[in-house]
Amino acid sequence: MDSHTDPRHPCIGITSGDPAGIGPEVIRAALASGKLPPGFRYDVIGEMSGHAAGRPTAAGARAAAAALESAAGKLLSGEWRAVVTGPVSKNALHAVGYEFPGQTEFFAARAGAADFAMCLTGGGLTVGLVTAHVPMRDVPALLRQSEIVRVGNLLAGFLSKAARNNPRIAVAGLNPHAGEGGDLGSEEIETIGPAVRELQMGSLAEFSGPYPPDTVFRRAVDGEFDGVLCMYHDQGLIPLKLHAFDEGVNVTLGLPFVRTSPDHGTAFPIAGKGLARPDSMIAAICLAARMLSAQL
Repeated sequence: MDSHTDPRHPCIGITSGDPAGIGPEVIRAALASGKLPPGFRYDVIGEMSGHAAGRPTAAGARAAAAALESAAGKLLSGEWRAVVTGPVSKNALHAVGYEFPGQTEFFAARAGAADFAMCLTGGGLTVGLVTAHVPMRDVPALLRQSEIVRVGNLLAGFLSKAARNNPRIAVAGLNPHAGEGGDLGSEEIETIGPAVRELQMGSLAEFSGPYPPDTVFRRAVDGEFDGVLCMYHDQGLIPLKLHAFDEGVNVTLGLPFVRTSPDHGTAFPIAGKGLARPDSMIAAICLAARMLSAQL
């Protein structure tokens, strides 16, 4: 039996990311750390050398895009059971014709998954994003009740699989003070509040809110909530990175395979200088292994 079809030795693939960034060095450090779970094979694809550290090029961006395409093929064929993606430069990728806002949207498209979402977890905080890689000016129009409910249910499913029975999920408001009863915005009254009530009627989790965004994350870190459903990208990522920058992990929910990523970028200014820490890459690989173990 091939090892990639043997449930005793599932394969976790790793893409190198932009070869001019810190991806290759944190991958090497993670693999050499002795901290990765046993019982899995680890397969790295993408260019890990041959590019000047800290100097992004079109060739490096094309190599990163090619690694993603190869990874998608391996995942869809069943050769890989999970993928951990190294950091890429979205700007460099777009300059060479990459059509997706980010890696999250790429894997969703290749898998044909319409019901997907971006989630980040680290330390005592897990956040799900209703909107992700879109300009701030577009967020209010994209906050539909159905979307909040859809992503809320995906977050509830993820937390439930993480062995949290009936997880407690706080829903953040969009506006300061969660709209202050309508004085600072109507989205909480017209859209977010009705979505919370719908989620309360038949979910795997205990939903509440909407809460003022300036206090809800502290309450979650203190243990009052298991997760926070956020309305836009930076609403979730700023507190997550402040709280757990070196161990944060990006997870794509709703895919037919496991996809995680370290919660940092290419960090071109420090690439090749021996300053990059592999903690987030290690955490991303370990989370992928835990998620696979829950499915086996």
